[in-house]
Amino acid sequence: MSVQDENEYEDLLGLWSDLESGLGVLLSNPLSVREFEQRVVQYDRWLRDLLRRDADLGLYLLFQLATNSWVGYSASHSLVCATLCHLLGTELRLDGSEHDALVHAALTMNIAMTELQDQLALQTEKPGAEQQEAVRTHAPRGAHLLADRLGVGDPLWVEIVRRHHDEDATPLPLHALPPLRRLVRILHAVDRYAAMISPRKSRAGRSTTESVRAIMNGSHATADEVGHALVRAVGLCPPGTYVQLENNALALVVRRSERANLPHVAVLTGPDGQALPQPRLHQTLQGSPSIKSALATALVRLRPNHHQILQLGAQASWR
Repeated sequence: MSVQDENEYEDLLGLWSDLESGLGVLLSNPLSVREFEQRVVQYDRWLRDLLRRDADLGLYLLFQLATNSWVGYSASHSLVCATLCHLLGTELRLDGSEHDALVHAALTMNIAMTELQDQLALQTEKPGAEQQEAVRTHAPRGAHLLADRLGVGDPLWVEIVRRHHDEDATPLPLHALPPLRRLVRILHAVDRYAAMISPRKSRAGRSTTESVRAIMNGSHATADEVGHALVRAVGLCPPGTYVQLENNALALVVRRSERANLPHVAVLTGPDGQALPQPRLHQTLQGSPSIKSALATALVRLRPNHHQILQLGAQASWR
């Protein structure tokens, strides 16, 4: 990581925020977008360029954006899912066409309910009957919108969107499944994970370890295969998430290491809970204290200086 000062941090945060807001406009008004399919491909390239510059930095900023606010939930959720699908596609060595279809489907899977998804994130009461029906039917309606009204020509992309809520109870491992079922299984798991970590007005987001554990306890025999791949790709506690160390100090993950459960962290408080004058880099891979538990962002009252923390991340390396 190479965040040298607060201006550079703000610039990088701005790039991710611009990507999210642009995606929000695209998903909110798809019928007014010329060459919709090409625009989605452009956003995918933008995402990959940011991750190529520094995936740890991208994850840090993305998890901070996703876990701190319920405003603009639909675009944020789509961006988190697309990022995770990109990293998973690399981890699972998907071929190019499958990788592209998976990421494009992640970006657009909720296109038929963008406004409703934002509304549901802000309301505290349970969804009404009309809202429930819209949620129940959004996947086939989204596929119809993409193929018949927006001119998306990739049938795999469209069918992943159509079936992204399908439960797959077959015991076959991912590599033995046909492409559509393999990609649906991946996106279904990623969608659940991202939904659980993100807050809504009616509830706080869950910790990353709780969320990935829920995926691994899925209904089919190989449910944990995607969960394990996700942990290998982004870590058990990804950059941008909070953890409590064994000595009870609060820390913020800044970078992955070669061990999924032993990331580099910025220690924010002492064991007594008092904020340190400056965050301190601790590489859990090299010794104690280790991580005691992941923390949901809602449980953290401290508001750290992110550009200082990312400067610490420049001192660590991985892989």
